[in-house]
Amino acid sequence: MSLERYNRQILLAFIGEEGQRRICQSTVVVAGCGALGSTAANVLARAGVGCLRIVDRDFVEEVNLQRQTLFDEQDVRECLPKAVAAERRLSRINSTIRIEGRIADINPSNVEQLIAGATVVVDATDNFETRFLLNDACVKHSIPWVYGGAVGATGMSLTIVPGRTPCLRCVFEGAPPPGSAPTCEIMGILAGAAGIIGNWQATEALKLCAGRLDGVSRRLFSLDLWTGEARNFNVERARESAACPCCKQRRFEFLEASAAAGATVLCGRSAVQVRPPGSARVELRALAKALGATGGVEGILCNEYLLRFSAPAGGAGGRRLEVTVFADGRAIVKGTGELAAARAAYAKYVGM
Repeated sequence: MSLERYNRQILLAFIGEEGQRRICQSTVVVAGCGALGSTAANVLARAGVGCLRIVDRDFVEEVNLQRQTLFDEQDVRECLPKAVAAERRLSRINSTIRIEGRIADINPSNVEQLIAGATVVVDATDNFETRFLLNDACVKHSIPWVYGGAVGATGMSLTIVPGRTPCLRCVFEGAPPPGSAPTCEIMGILAGAAGIIGNWQATEALKLCAGRLDGVSRRLFSLDLWTGEARNFNVERARESAACPCCKQRRFEFLEASAAAGATVLCGRSAVQVRPPGSARVELRALAKALGATGGVEGILCNEYLLRFSAPAGGAGGRRLEVTVFADGRAIVKGTGELAAARAAYAKYVGM
C-alpha cells in the first residue's frame, strides 16, 4: 500500500508513518450524513481511513445543499438517498479505500450490527434518543465515539472513550423534553458552524484511529461562530459518580428498548418518519404500479432505492403530503409534523 498521497499528513509529527498506517487500517462509522456527517466523512476519506461506513435514513433535497458539502443538484434530481450519494462522491475522491453506504434508520434492532468492527463512531445524528442509543452500544462494545451537534451558529462536541472518559449519560442525564431543545427548523443553521464541528469530530476520530489517545480532547467543546466565542468545559468529574446507568451500572436502557413500530418528527423540516414493526421489505416497483391506479396519487417517482409520491392529506384545504417509501419499509411523510397524520397516510398508501 502506497502512502505517498498522504505525505502532507505523514509529515505531521503527531501522526507520522506509523499513525498513517493505523489510519489506513481503521474502520470509521459515520452515523448520519447531514451537515456534520458529510463534512466529517469528506475529511476522513481524504485522510485515508481504510473503511468508511456511512449510515443515513434520508434522501437528498435542495434545502440540504446550503450546508451538506457532499451533495449537489444532480443528487437532488435523481432523488438519491444520502448514503448512496455520499458513497458515490467519496469513491471518486479516494478510490483506494472502502466506502460503505448504508440506507438505514439507526434503532435498537440494528445499531450493534451497524457499528460492528468500528475503530471509532462519529455521531452526526439529529436527536438525543439516537445519541443515547449510540452511547449504549459503544459503551457496551468498548468502541470510542465522538458526539457532535450544531444548530443556529452554535455547536458542541465531546469525545467518549469507554473506560477512560465520561460517557454521554454521565454528562447529560437524559434527553431534553419534547419541544424544549432548539432545532434547525426553528432556529436555522449556519453552514460554517456545522463545518467546524464536523471537522473537529473528524480530527478527534483521526487521533483515535492513529492510536494517539494522548491527544484526544477530554473536554466538552462549545462554539458560537457568530460571536466568535469558543469554550472548553471540564467534564472529567462527571465520571466520578457511580450513578451513571450506562457506563457504571451497565444498564443499556436505550439499546434494550423495544424496536416496535414508531414515528419520529424529523429535525430541519415539517416531516415525520414512520417505521413499521419488526423487519419488512417493500417491493417498490409493485407498490408504484398499484399506486398509479389509485385516484389522487400524483408525481410518482421510483428508483432502486425509494418510491416517492404526492397524496392528499385529507381534510379541508386541499393540502398534500409528499411520501417517500424506502425498501426497508420506512417512510418519510413530508408536509406534516403530526405523528397521527403521518401514520394515517402510511397505513392508507403503504398498508402495513
